Amino acid sequence: MSGILEGKRVLITGVLMESSIAFHTAKLAQEQGAEIILTAFPRPTLTERIARKLPKPTKVIELDVTNDEHLARLADVVGEELGGLDGVVHSIGFAPQDALGGNFLNTPFESVATAMHVSAFSLKSLTMACLPLMQNGGSVVGLTFDASFAWPQYDWMGPAKAALEATSRYMARDLGKQNIRCNLVSAGPIGSMAAKSIPGFAELASVWDNRAPLEWDLKDPEPAGRGVVALLSDWFPKTTGEIVHVDGGLHAVGA
Repeated sequence: MSGILEGKRVLITGVLMESSIAFHTAKLAQEQGAEIILTAFPRPTLTERIARKLPKPTKVIELDVTNDEHLARLADVVGEELGGLDGVVHSIGFAPQDALGGNFLNTPFESVATAMHVSAFSLKSLTMACLPLMQNGGSVVGLTFDASFAWPQYDWMGPAKAALEATSRYMARDLGKQNIRCNLVSAGPIGSMAAKSIPGFAELASVWDNRAPLEWDLKDPEPAGRGVVALLSDWFPKTTGEIVHVDGGLHAVGA
């Protein structure tokens, strides 16, 4: 029986560790029949090493989403490898240390601007760089962390994720005429490299121990990866501008 991504060509960003949602998305995508290509920055060699643990070999290309030269050449490089694209996964987020960990009121604008550029604006710039390869439509899926709340220690990554969520909605509006869907998966906390960069991450994650209706496992990124793969597939042909929560149901309950 063929997989739900059989024949699809997908670009996946953010594979840094085997424990990441992006890695499990890549693994599941291959298992479901997709051809994939990975991007990495600032250390492609790290991603190449992790990529060897995937079911099938895959090419890794360097991509700094804040670098216009990297973005300008992306379509040519990916086109040579895959011929075109049916899906793009945005798993990119970064904030300087002074924008995290309880420093919200003292963070300088330069650090906020960096967080916004890398974590939110890049969804648009990455998608536009890939657009020439998506002639037959496709699916763009990003990863967010519910921006409806002010989380402990998360600070300026919260507004950056809110900007990401708004960006996805506007992209859904403007790219729908090209049959391109834009959606996000709002995942619960995972003990990934990105999480480890957040001071006081354990305090944030402990919220799930007390409030999530479904038991949440910080060491299991696969449920979120499944959500991404489902949105990449043709099983959501008329869903766009949506945020699918894969967080054990925490978003639905009060204190």
